[in-house]
Order: sequence, then C-alpha cells, then structure tokens
Amino acid sequence: MNSEHQTAWEKCLDIIRDNVPGSSYKTWFEPIKPVRIENKVLTIQVPSAFFYEYLEEQFIDILRKTLRMVLGNGAKLEYNVVMGPANGSSQDNGDTPYTVSYPTNNNTRIQNKPLTIPLKADEKKSIKNPFIIPGIQKLQIDPQLKADNTFDNFVEGDCNRLARSAGFAVARNPGGTAFNPLMIYGNSGLGKTHLAQAIGIEVKEQMPDKVVLYVNANKFQTQFTEATRNNNRNDFLHFYQMIDVLILDDVQEFAGKEKTQETFFHIFNHLHQTGKQLILTSDKPPIELKGMEQRLLSRFKWGLTADLQTPDFETRMEILRRKVYKDGIDLTEEVMEYIASHVTNNVRELEGALVSLLAQSMLNKREITLDLTAKLINKLVKNSRRELSIEYISKVVCDYFNMPVESLQTKTRKREIVQARQITMYFSKTLTKYSLASIGAQIGNKDHATVLHACKTVNNLKDTDKNFRQYVEDIEKKLTL
Repeated sequence: MNSEHQTAWEKCLDIIRDNVPGSSYKTWFEPIKPVRIENKVLTIQVPSAFFYEYLEEQFIDILRKTLRMVLGNGAKLEYNVVMGPANGSSQDNGDTPYTVSYPTNNNTRIQNKPLTIPLKADEKKSIKNPFIIPGIQKLQIDPQLKADNTFDNFVEGDCNRLARSAGFAVARNPGGTAFNPLMIYGNSGLGKTHLAQAIGIEVKEQMPDKVVLYVNANKFQTQFTEATRNNNRNDFLHFYQMIDVLILDDVQEFAGKEKTQETFFHIFNHLHQTGKQLILTSDKPPIELKGMEQRLLSRFKWGLTADLQTPDFETRMEILRRKVYKDGIDLTEEVMEYIASHVTNNVRELEGALVSLLAQSMLNKREITLDLTAKLINKLVKNSRRELSIEYISKVVCDYFNMPVESLQTKTRKREIVQARQITMYFSKTLTKYSLASIGAQIGNKDHATVLHACKTVNNLKDTDKNFRQYVEDIEKKLTL
C-alpha cells in the first residue's frame, strides 16, 4: 500500500497533470519524489537547486493551489534539494539534501526567496534560472496601439454602455477587478478593436511602467509558427508571460489550431494567476465559438463577457457629429440625419459613407446637399454586400437543397449531404475572411485540408458538371443579393 505522503503526492500529480503541458509535466514533475508528510507539511525531493528555482518561478501557483486542494488550508511544502548530478541521489554521491520550505496557506503571499546553500566554486556558474531572460525587463515594447482609439473618441450609447463601463474600470485597475478576462464580442465594424485599444491607451497614460501589448490572433499565430520553426518556443512563451495587459483581438481565429490554443492556454493561466489583465475580442460569445478547446472556453467565461450591438439612431447621429467636428466638415443636421437613417449596419460603414460623400463633394466641387447625399447613400446601400457569416451561408445552401442545417454537422457520407457541405465550405472560403481551420471547425468539425479538398472539388465539378454549375450559380446569386 502507498504511504500517506505518496498518496497525497499522487493526488497532487493528478491535478497538475491536467493543468500543465505534457512535456513540462514529464520534465519537471515526474522526477520529484515524495519523502514524508507531517502536520500538513509535505516534503518532496528534487534533483538540484536549478530544479528548485525553476519550480519556484514557473509552477509556484499551481503547486500552492494544488497542495491546498489536497491537504486543506494551512498546507505547506518543503523541498529536499539534492546537491550533485541532476539524476544522482544523496546516497550515491555522499551529498546531504538541503531543505527549504515555503508556506501555502490562504493568508500568505508566496515570496520566491533565494536558496541559501553552500556551493562549490565551479557550481555557482551552472545554476541559472531559465525563466529569466537577461535584460528582458529593460526592453521597451511597442504596445501596437492606434493613437486615435481612445475612450474620448469612443461614442457611448445603449448599444455599448456595459462594455465601455467595464473597459474603463479595467483600464483604471488592470488585473484588480472581477473583469479578468474582459471579453468583448460583436459583429464586425461595431468598435471592438477601438474599445480594446482604448483600455490599453488609458493604462499606458495612467501607469506608464505597465507593459501593454495589442496583438491580433492571426499575428499571434504567425509569431508562434515562426518561433516553432526556429526552435524558439520558450522565448515566445516567456515574452508573452511578461506582459501586464495583453489585448488579443479576433480570438475566434484560433479555431482548429490546437497547438496555438495549447500555448495560449498556458500564457492565459500564467497571466491570470499572477494578477495580469487579459482583454479578448471575438465575433461571437464563448458559448458559440466552434473549434476551441473546452478548457480555454471555460477560462474565457471567468471574467465578464460584454457585447457590442448595432448602434441606434441617436448613437449614429452622435458618431457623425463628432466625426464632422473633428474633420472640420460643414454638414447640415438634415444631411446627417439622412445618413444616420439609411446607413444602419455598423460604425465602419457609417464613417465610410461620410468619407465617400466628402470625396464626391471635393472631386466634383459640389456643395454637400441633401440631394447629393441621397444619390450617393442610396447607391452605397444598394451596392453594399451583406456581411456574410458561415451560419448564414450554411442556411442558404441547406434551404436550396431542402435539408436541415444540422445535417452538415453529421458524419454521414450520403452524396447530397457531402456535396452541400463542400459547397458551404467553398462559399465560406470565397465570401468570408475566415481561415480554413475556422471554416472546417464550424462545418462538421473538419480540418483545413478537408476545406481545401472541398474547394478543389467544387471548382472541378463546376467545370465538368453542368447541373452542379447551375447549383453553384443559383446559390451565389442568393448569397450576393
């Protein structure tokens, strides 16, 4: 039978195994040996001081929380640090294990105190902390924020009041509110990026020493791929773990990218456990995101999820007034009301319509009248294409073939369903900005290679099958009306 200390440590390992990467678990936890347990003090043996330092820097929080879960409040951990070869034992080389301890109760903040152990002269140079990158605290990191995306330039309305209020609270106390992470979601063009960056700008103004970074999910993915190719994944991980306020835009782009999600999972855990702030944006709430690991989605729900909705008429009018004032444009209230009444989808289209109107006026040297405005806006509204989603494309395709949308998610190999799924993937690829991985994740939980094959199949059948070409043309008309 296992002794008490072995049983307790095995319970700890069961929890740790689910919360750290497999490679980290094998390297840093499998070599640990439980020694004894007395009065809620568990003693473990580690192979070297180097090993001890790394555990203290990288896994202090998970160790503390796990020990408390297994042994209860007041639990403590002691190390027996074996001096000598990492794989040796004190019995083999005559060295005596030195012991250091730290408390793990609820009332004490863990301090990583240096290990005081007599070392031989040739040993001092070899013991390094791999978590610390020389000079990294001196780096000046560009936060990648657009100067105009401030709270002052963000028009508040009923459509965004909750998200803006939460964002401002986070900006004044990053990592210190219940809104961590703060997840902002909504359709394209409603101001998600503006609001997220406004938080970063406010933090930098109030707390210049804070390390703030805005990064798009696609950029994060590219950086991760490059780091993996160059065997620099540890540097990549360490860089993101030193950020005080991390703003990740378009997190839905991680769909289907398992390695990227795993890496971000550990970055998220580290930042959250150390009191750093995470701000995420997405086109959907966590519950509707497809192709994402469940453990990641559950963490997205830890803080506050706030949506941005389509601005109402009064908000659209205020946006136009501010834009007109800022750019020094002479517009009548009547003209602005016409624009606000007819351009209703999102803020981006509203501002785009104003820019187009100004350009027409300048190029043709004509005054901006209601008549000129009506002609231009009616043309813009008529020609503006519907912002397509994969869900909408799926519905149009399934309605055309008279089948339920749910059939696209099944694993059946029936020809008509496979064909409809391939056409849906084809139009999702050609008419949206979603990545191949994201498309596959949302249509039958397929991978990017399946999506590429579907697009190739549809293109081939269009060239060789007259009836199939007619299907595709009919569906395209419905999607582009």
